[in-house]
Amino acid sequence: MQTPELARAESLIRTIPDYPEPGVLFRDITPLLADAEALRATIDAMIEPFAGQFDVVAGIEARGFLLAGAVAMAAGVGLVPIRKAGRLPRPAASVSYALEYGTATIEAHDDIADGTRVLLVDDVLATGGTIQAAHALVPALGGVVVATSVLMELVALGGRAIVPDVHALFAA
Repeated sequence: MQTPELARAESLIRTIPDYPEPGVLFRDITPLLADAEALRATIDAMIEPFAGQFDVVAGIEARGFLLAGAVAMAAGVGLVPIRKAGRLPRPAASVSYALEYGTATIEAHDDIADGTRVLLVDDVLATGGTIQAAHALVPALGGVVVATSVLMELVALGGRAIVPDVHALFAA
């Protein structure tokens, strides 16, 4: 059951048709991010099922960084950025994964100690490829993924079939 605060937060997410290309429905979360009350309710709800179970938050580039930073601050833990390939000065590990048309690679520094419990955070679960790759990347750095929390699941894209244990606040 969704609280009134979360229902309001969800109502702030805009759907932009045909962006970045025809046929795509882009979910614009900037109105939610700009509303302190809605953002706070969202961050609290992303943390709540996993409170006390993680030592650090790993945020997936790019909009996942915005949420992960807030989650880390609210939980009183650190943040590890998971970046697209070539954007870190000293990548320690990388994982490549398939996209609809080609491949992509994500990387991270080795800034977590072996056995560190990690909460993965991203904005959207779509096809699941990026989150699945992050699940492979964290153990390569010595961490243990304890949970994944996303703002929204795009149900029609089937990502839950690839990464079934994802906590999604909203579905579209």
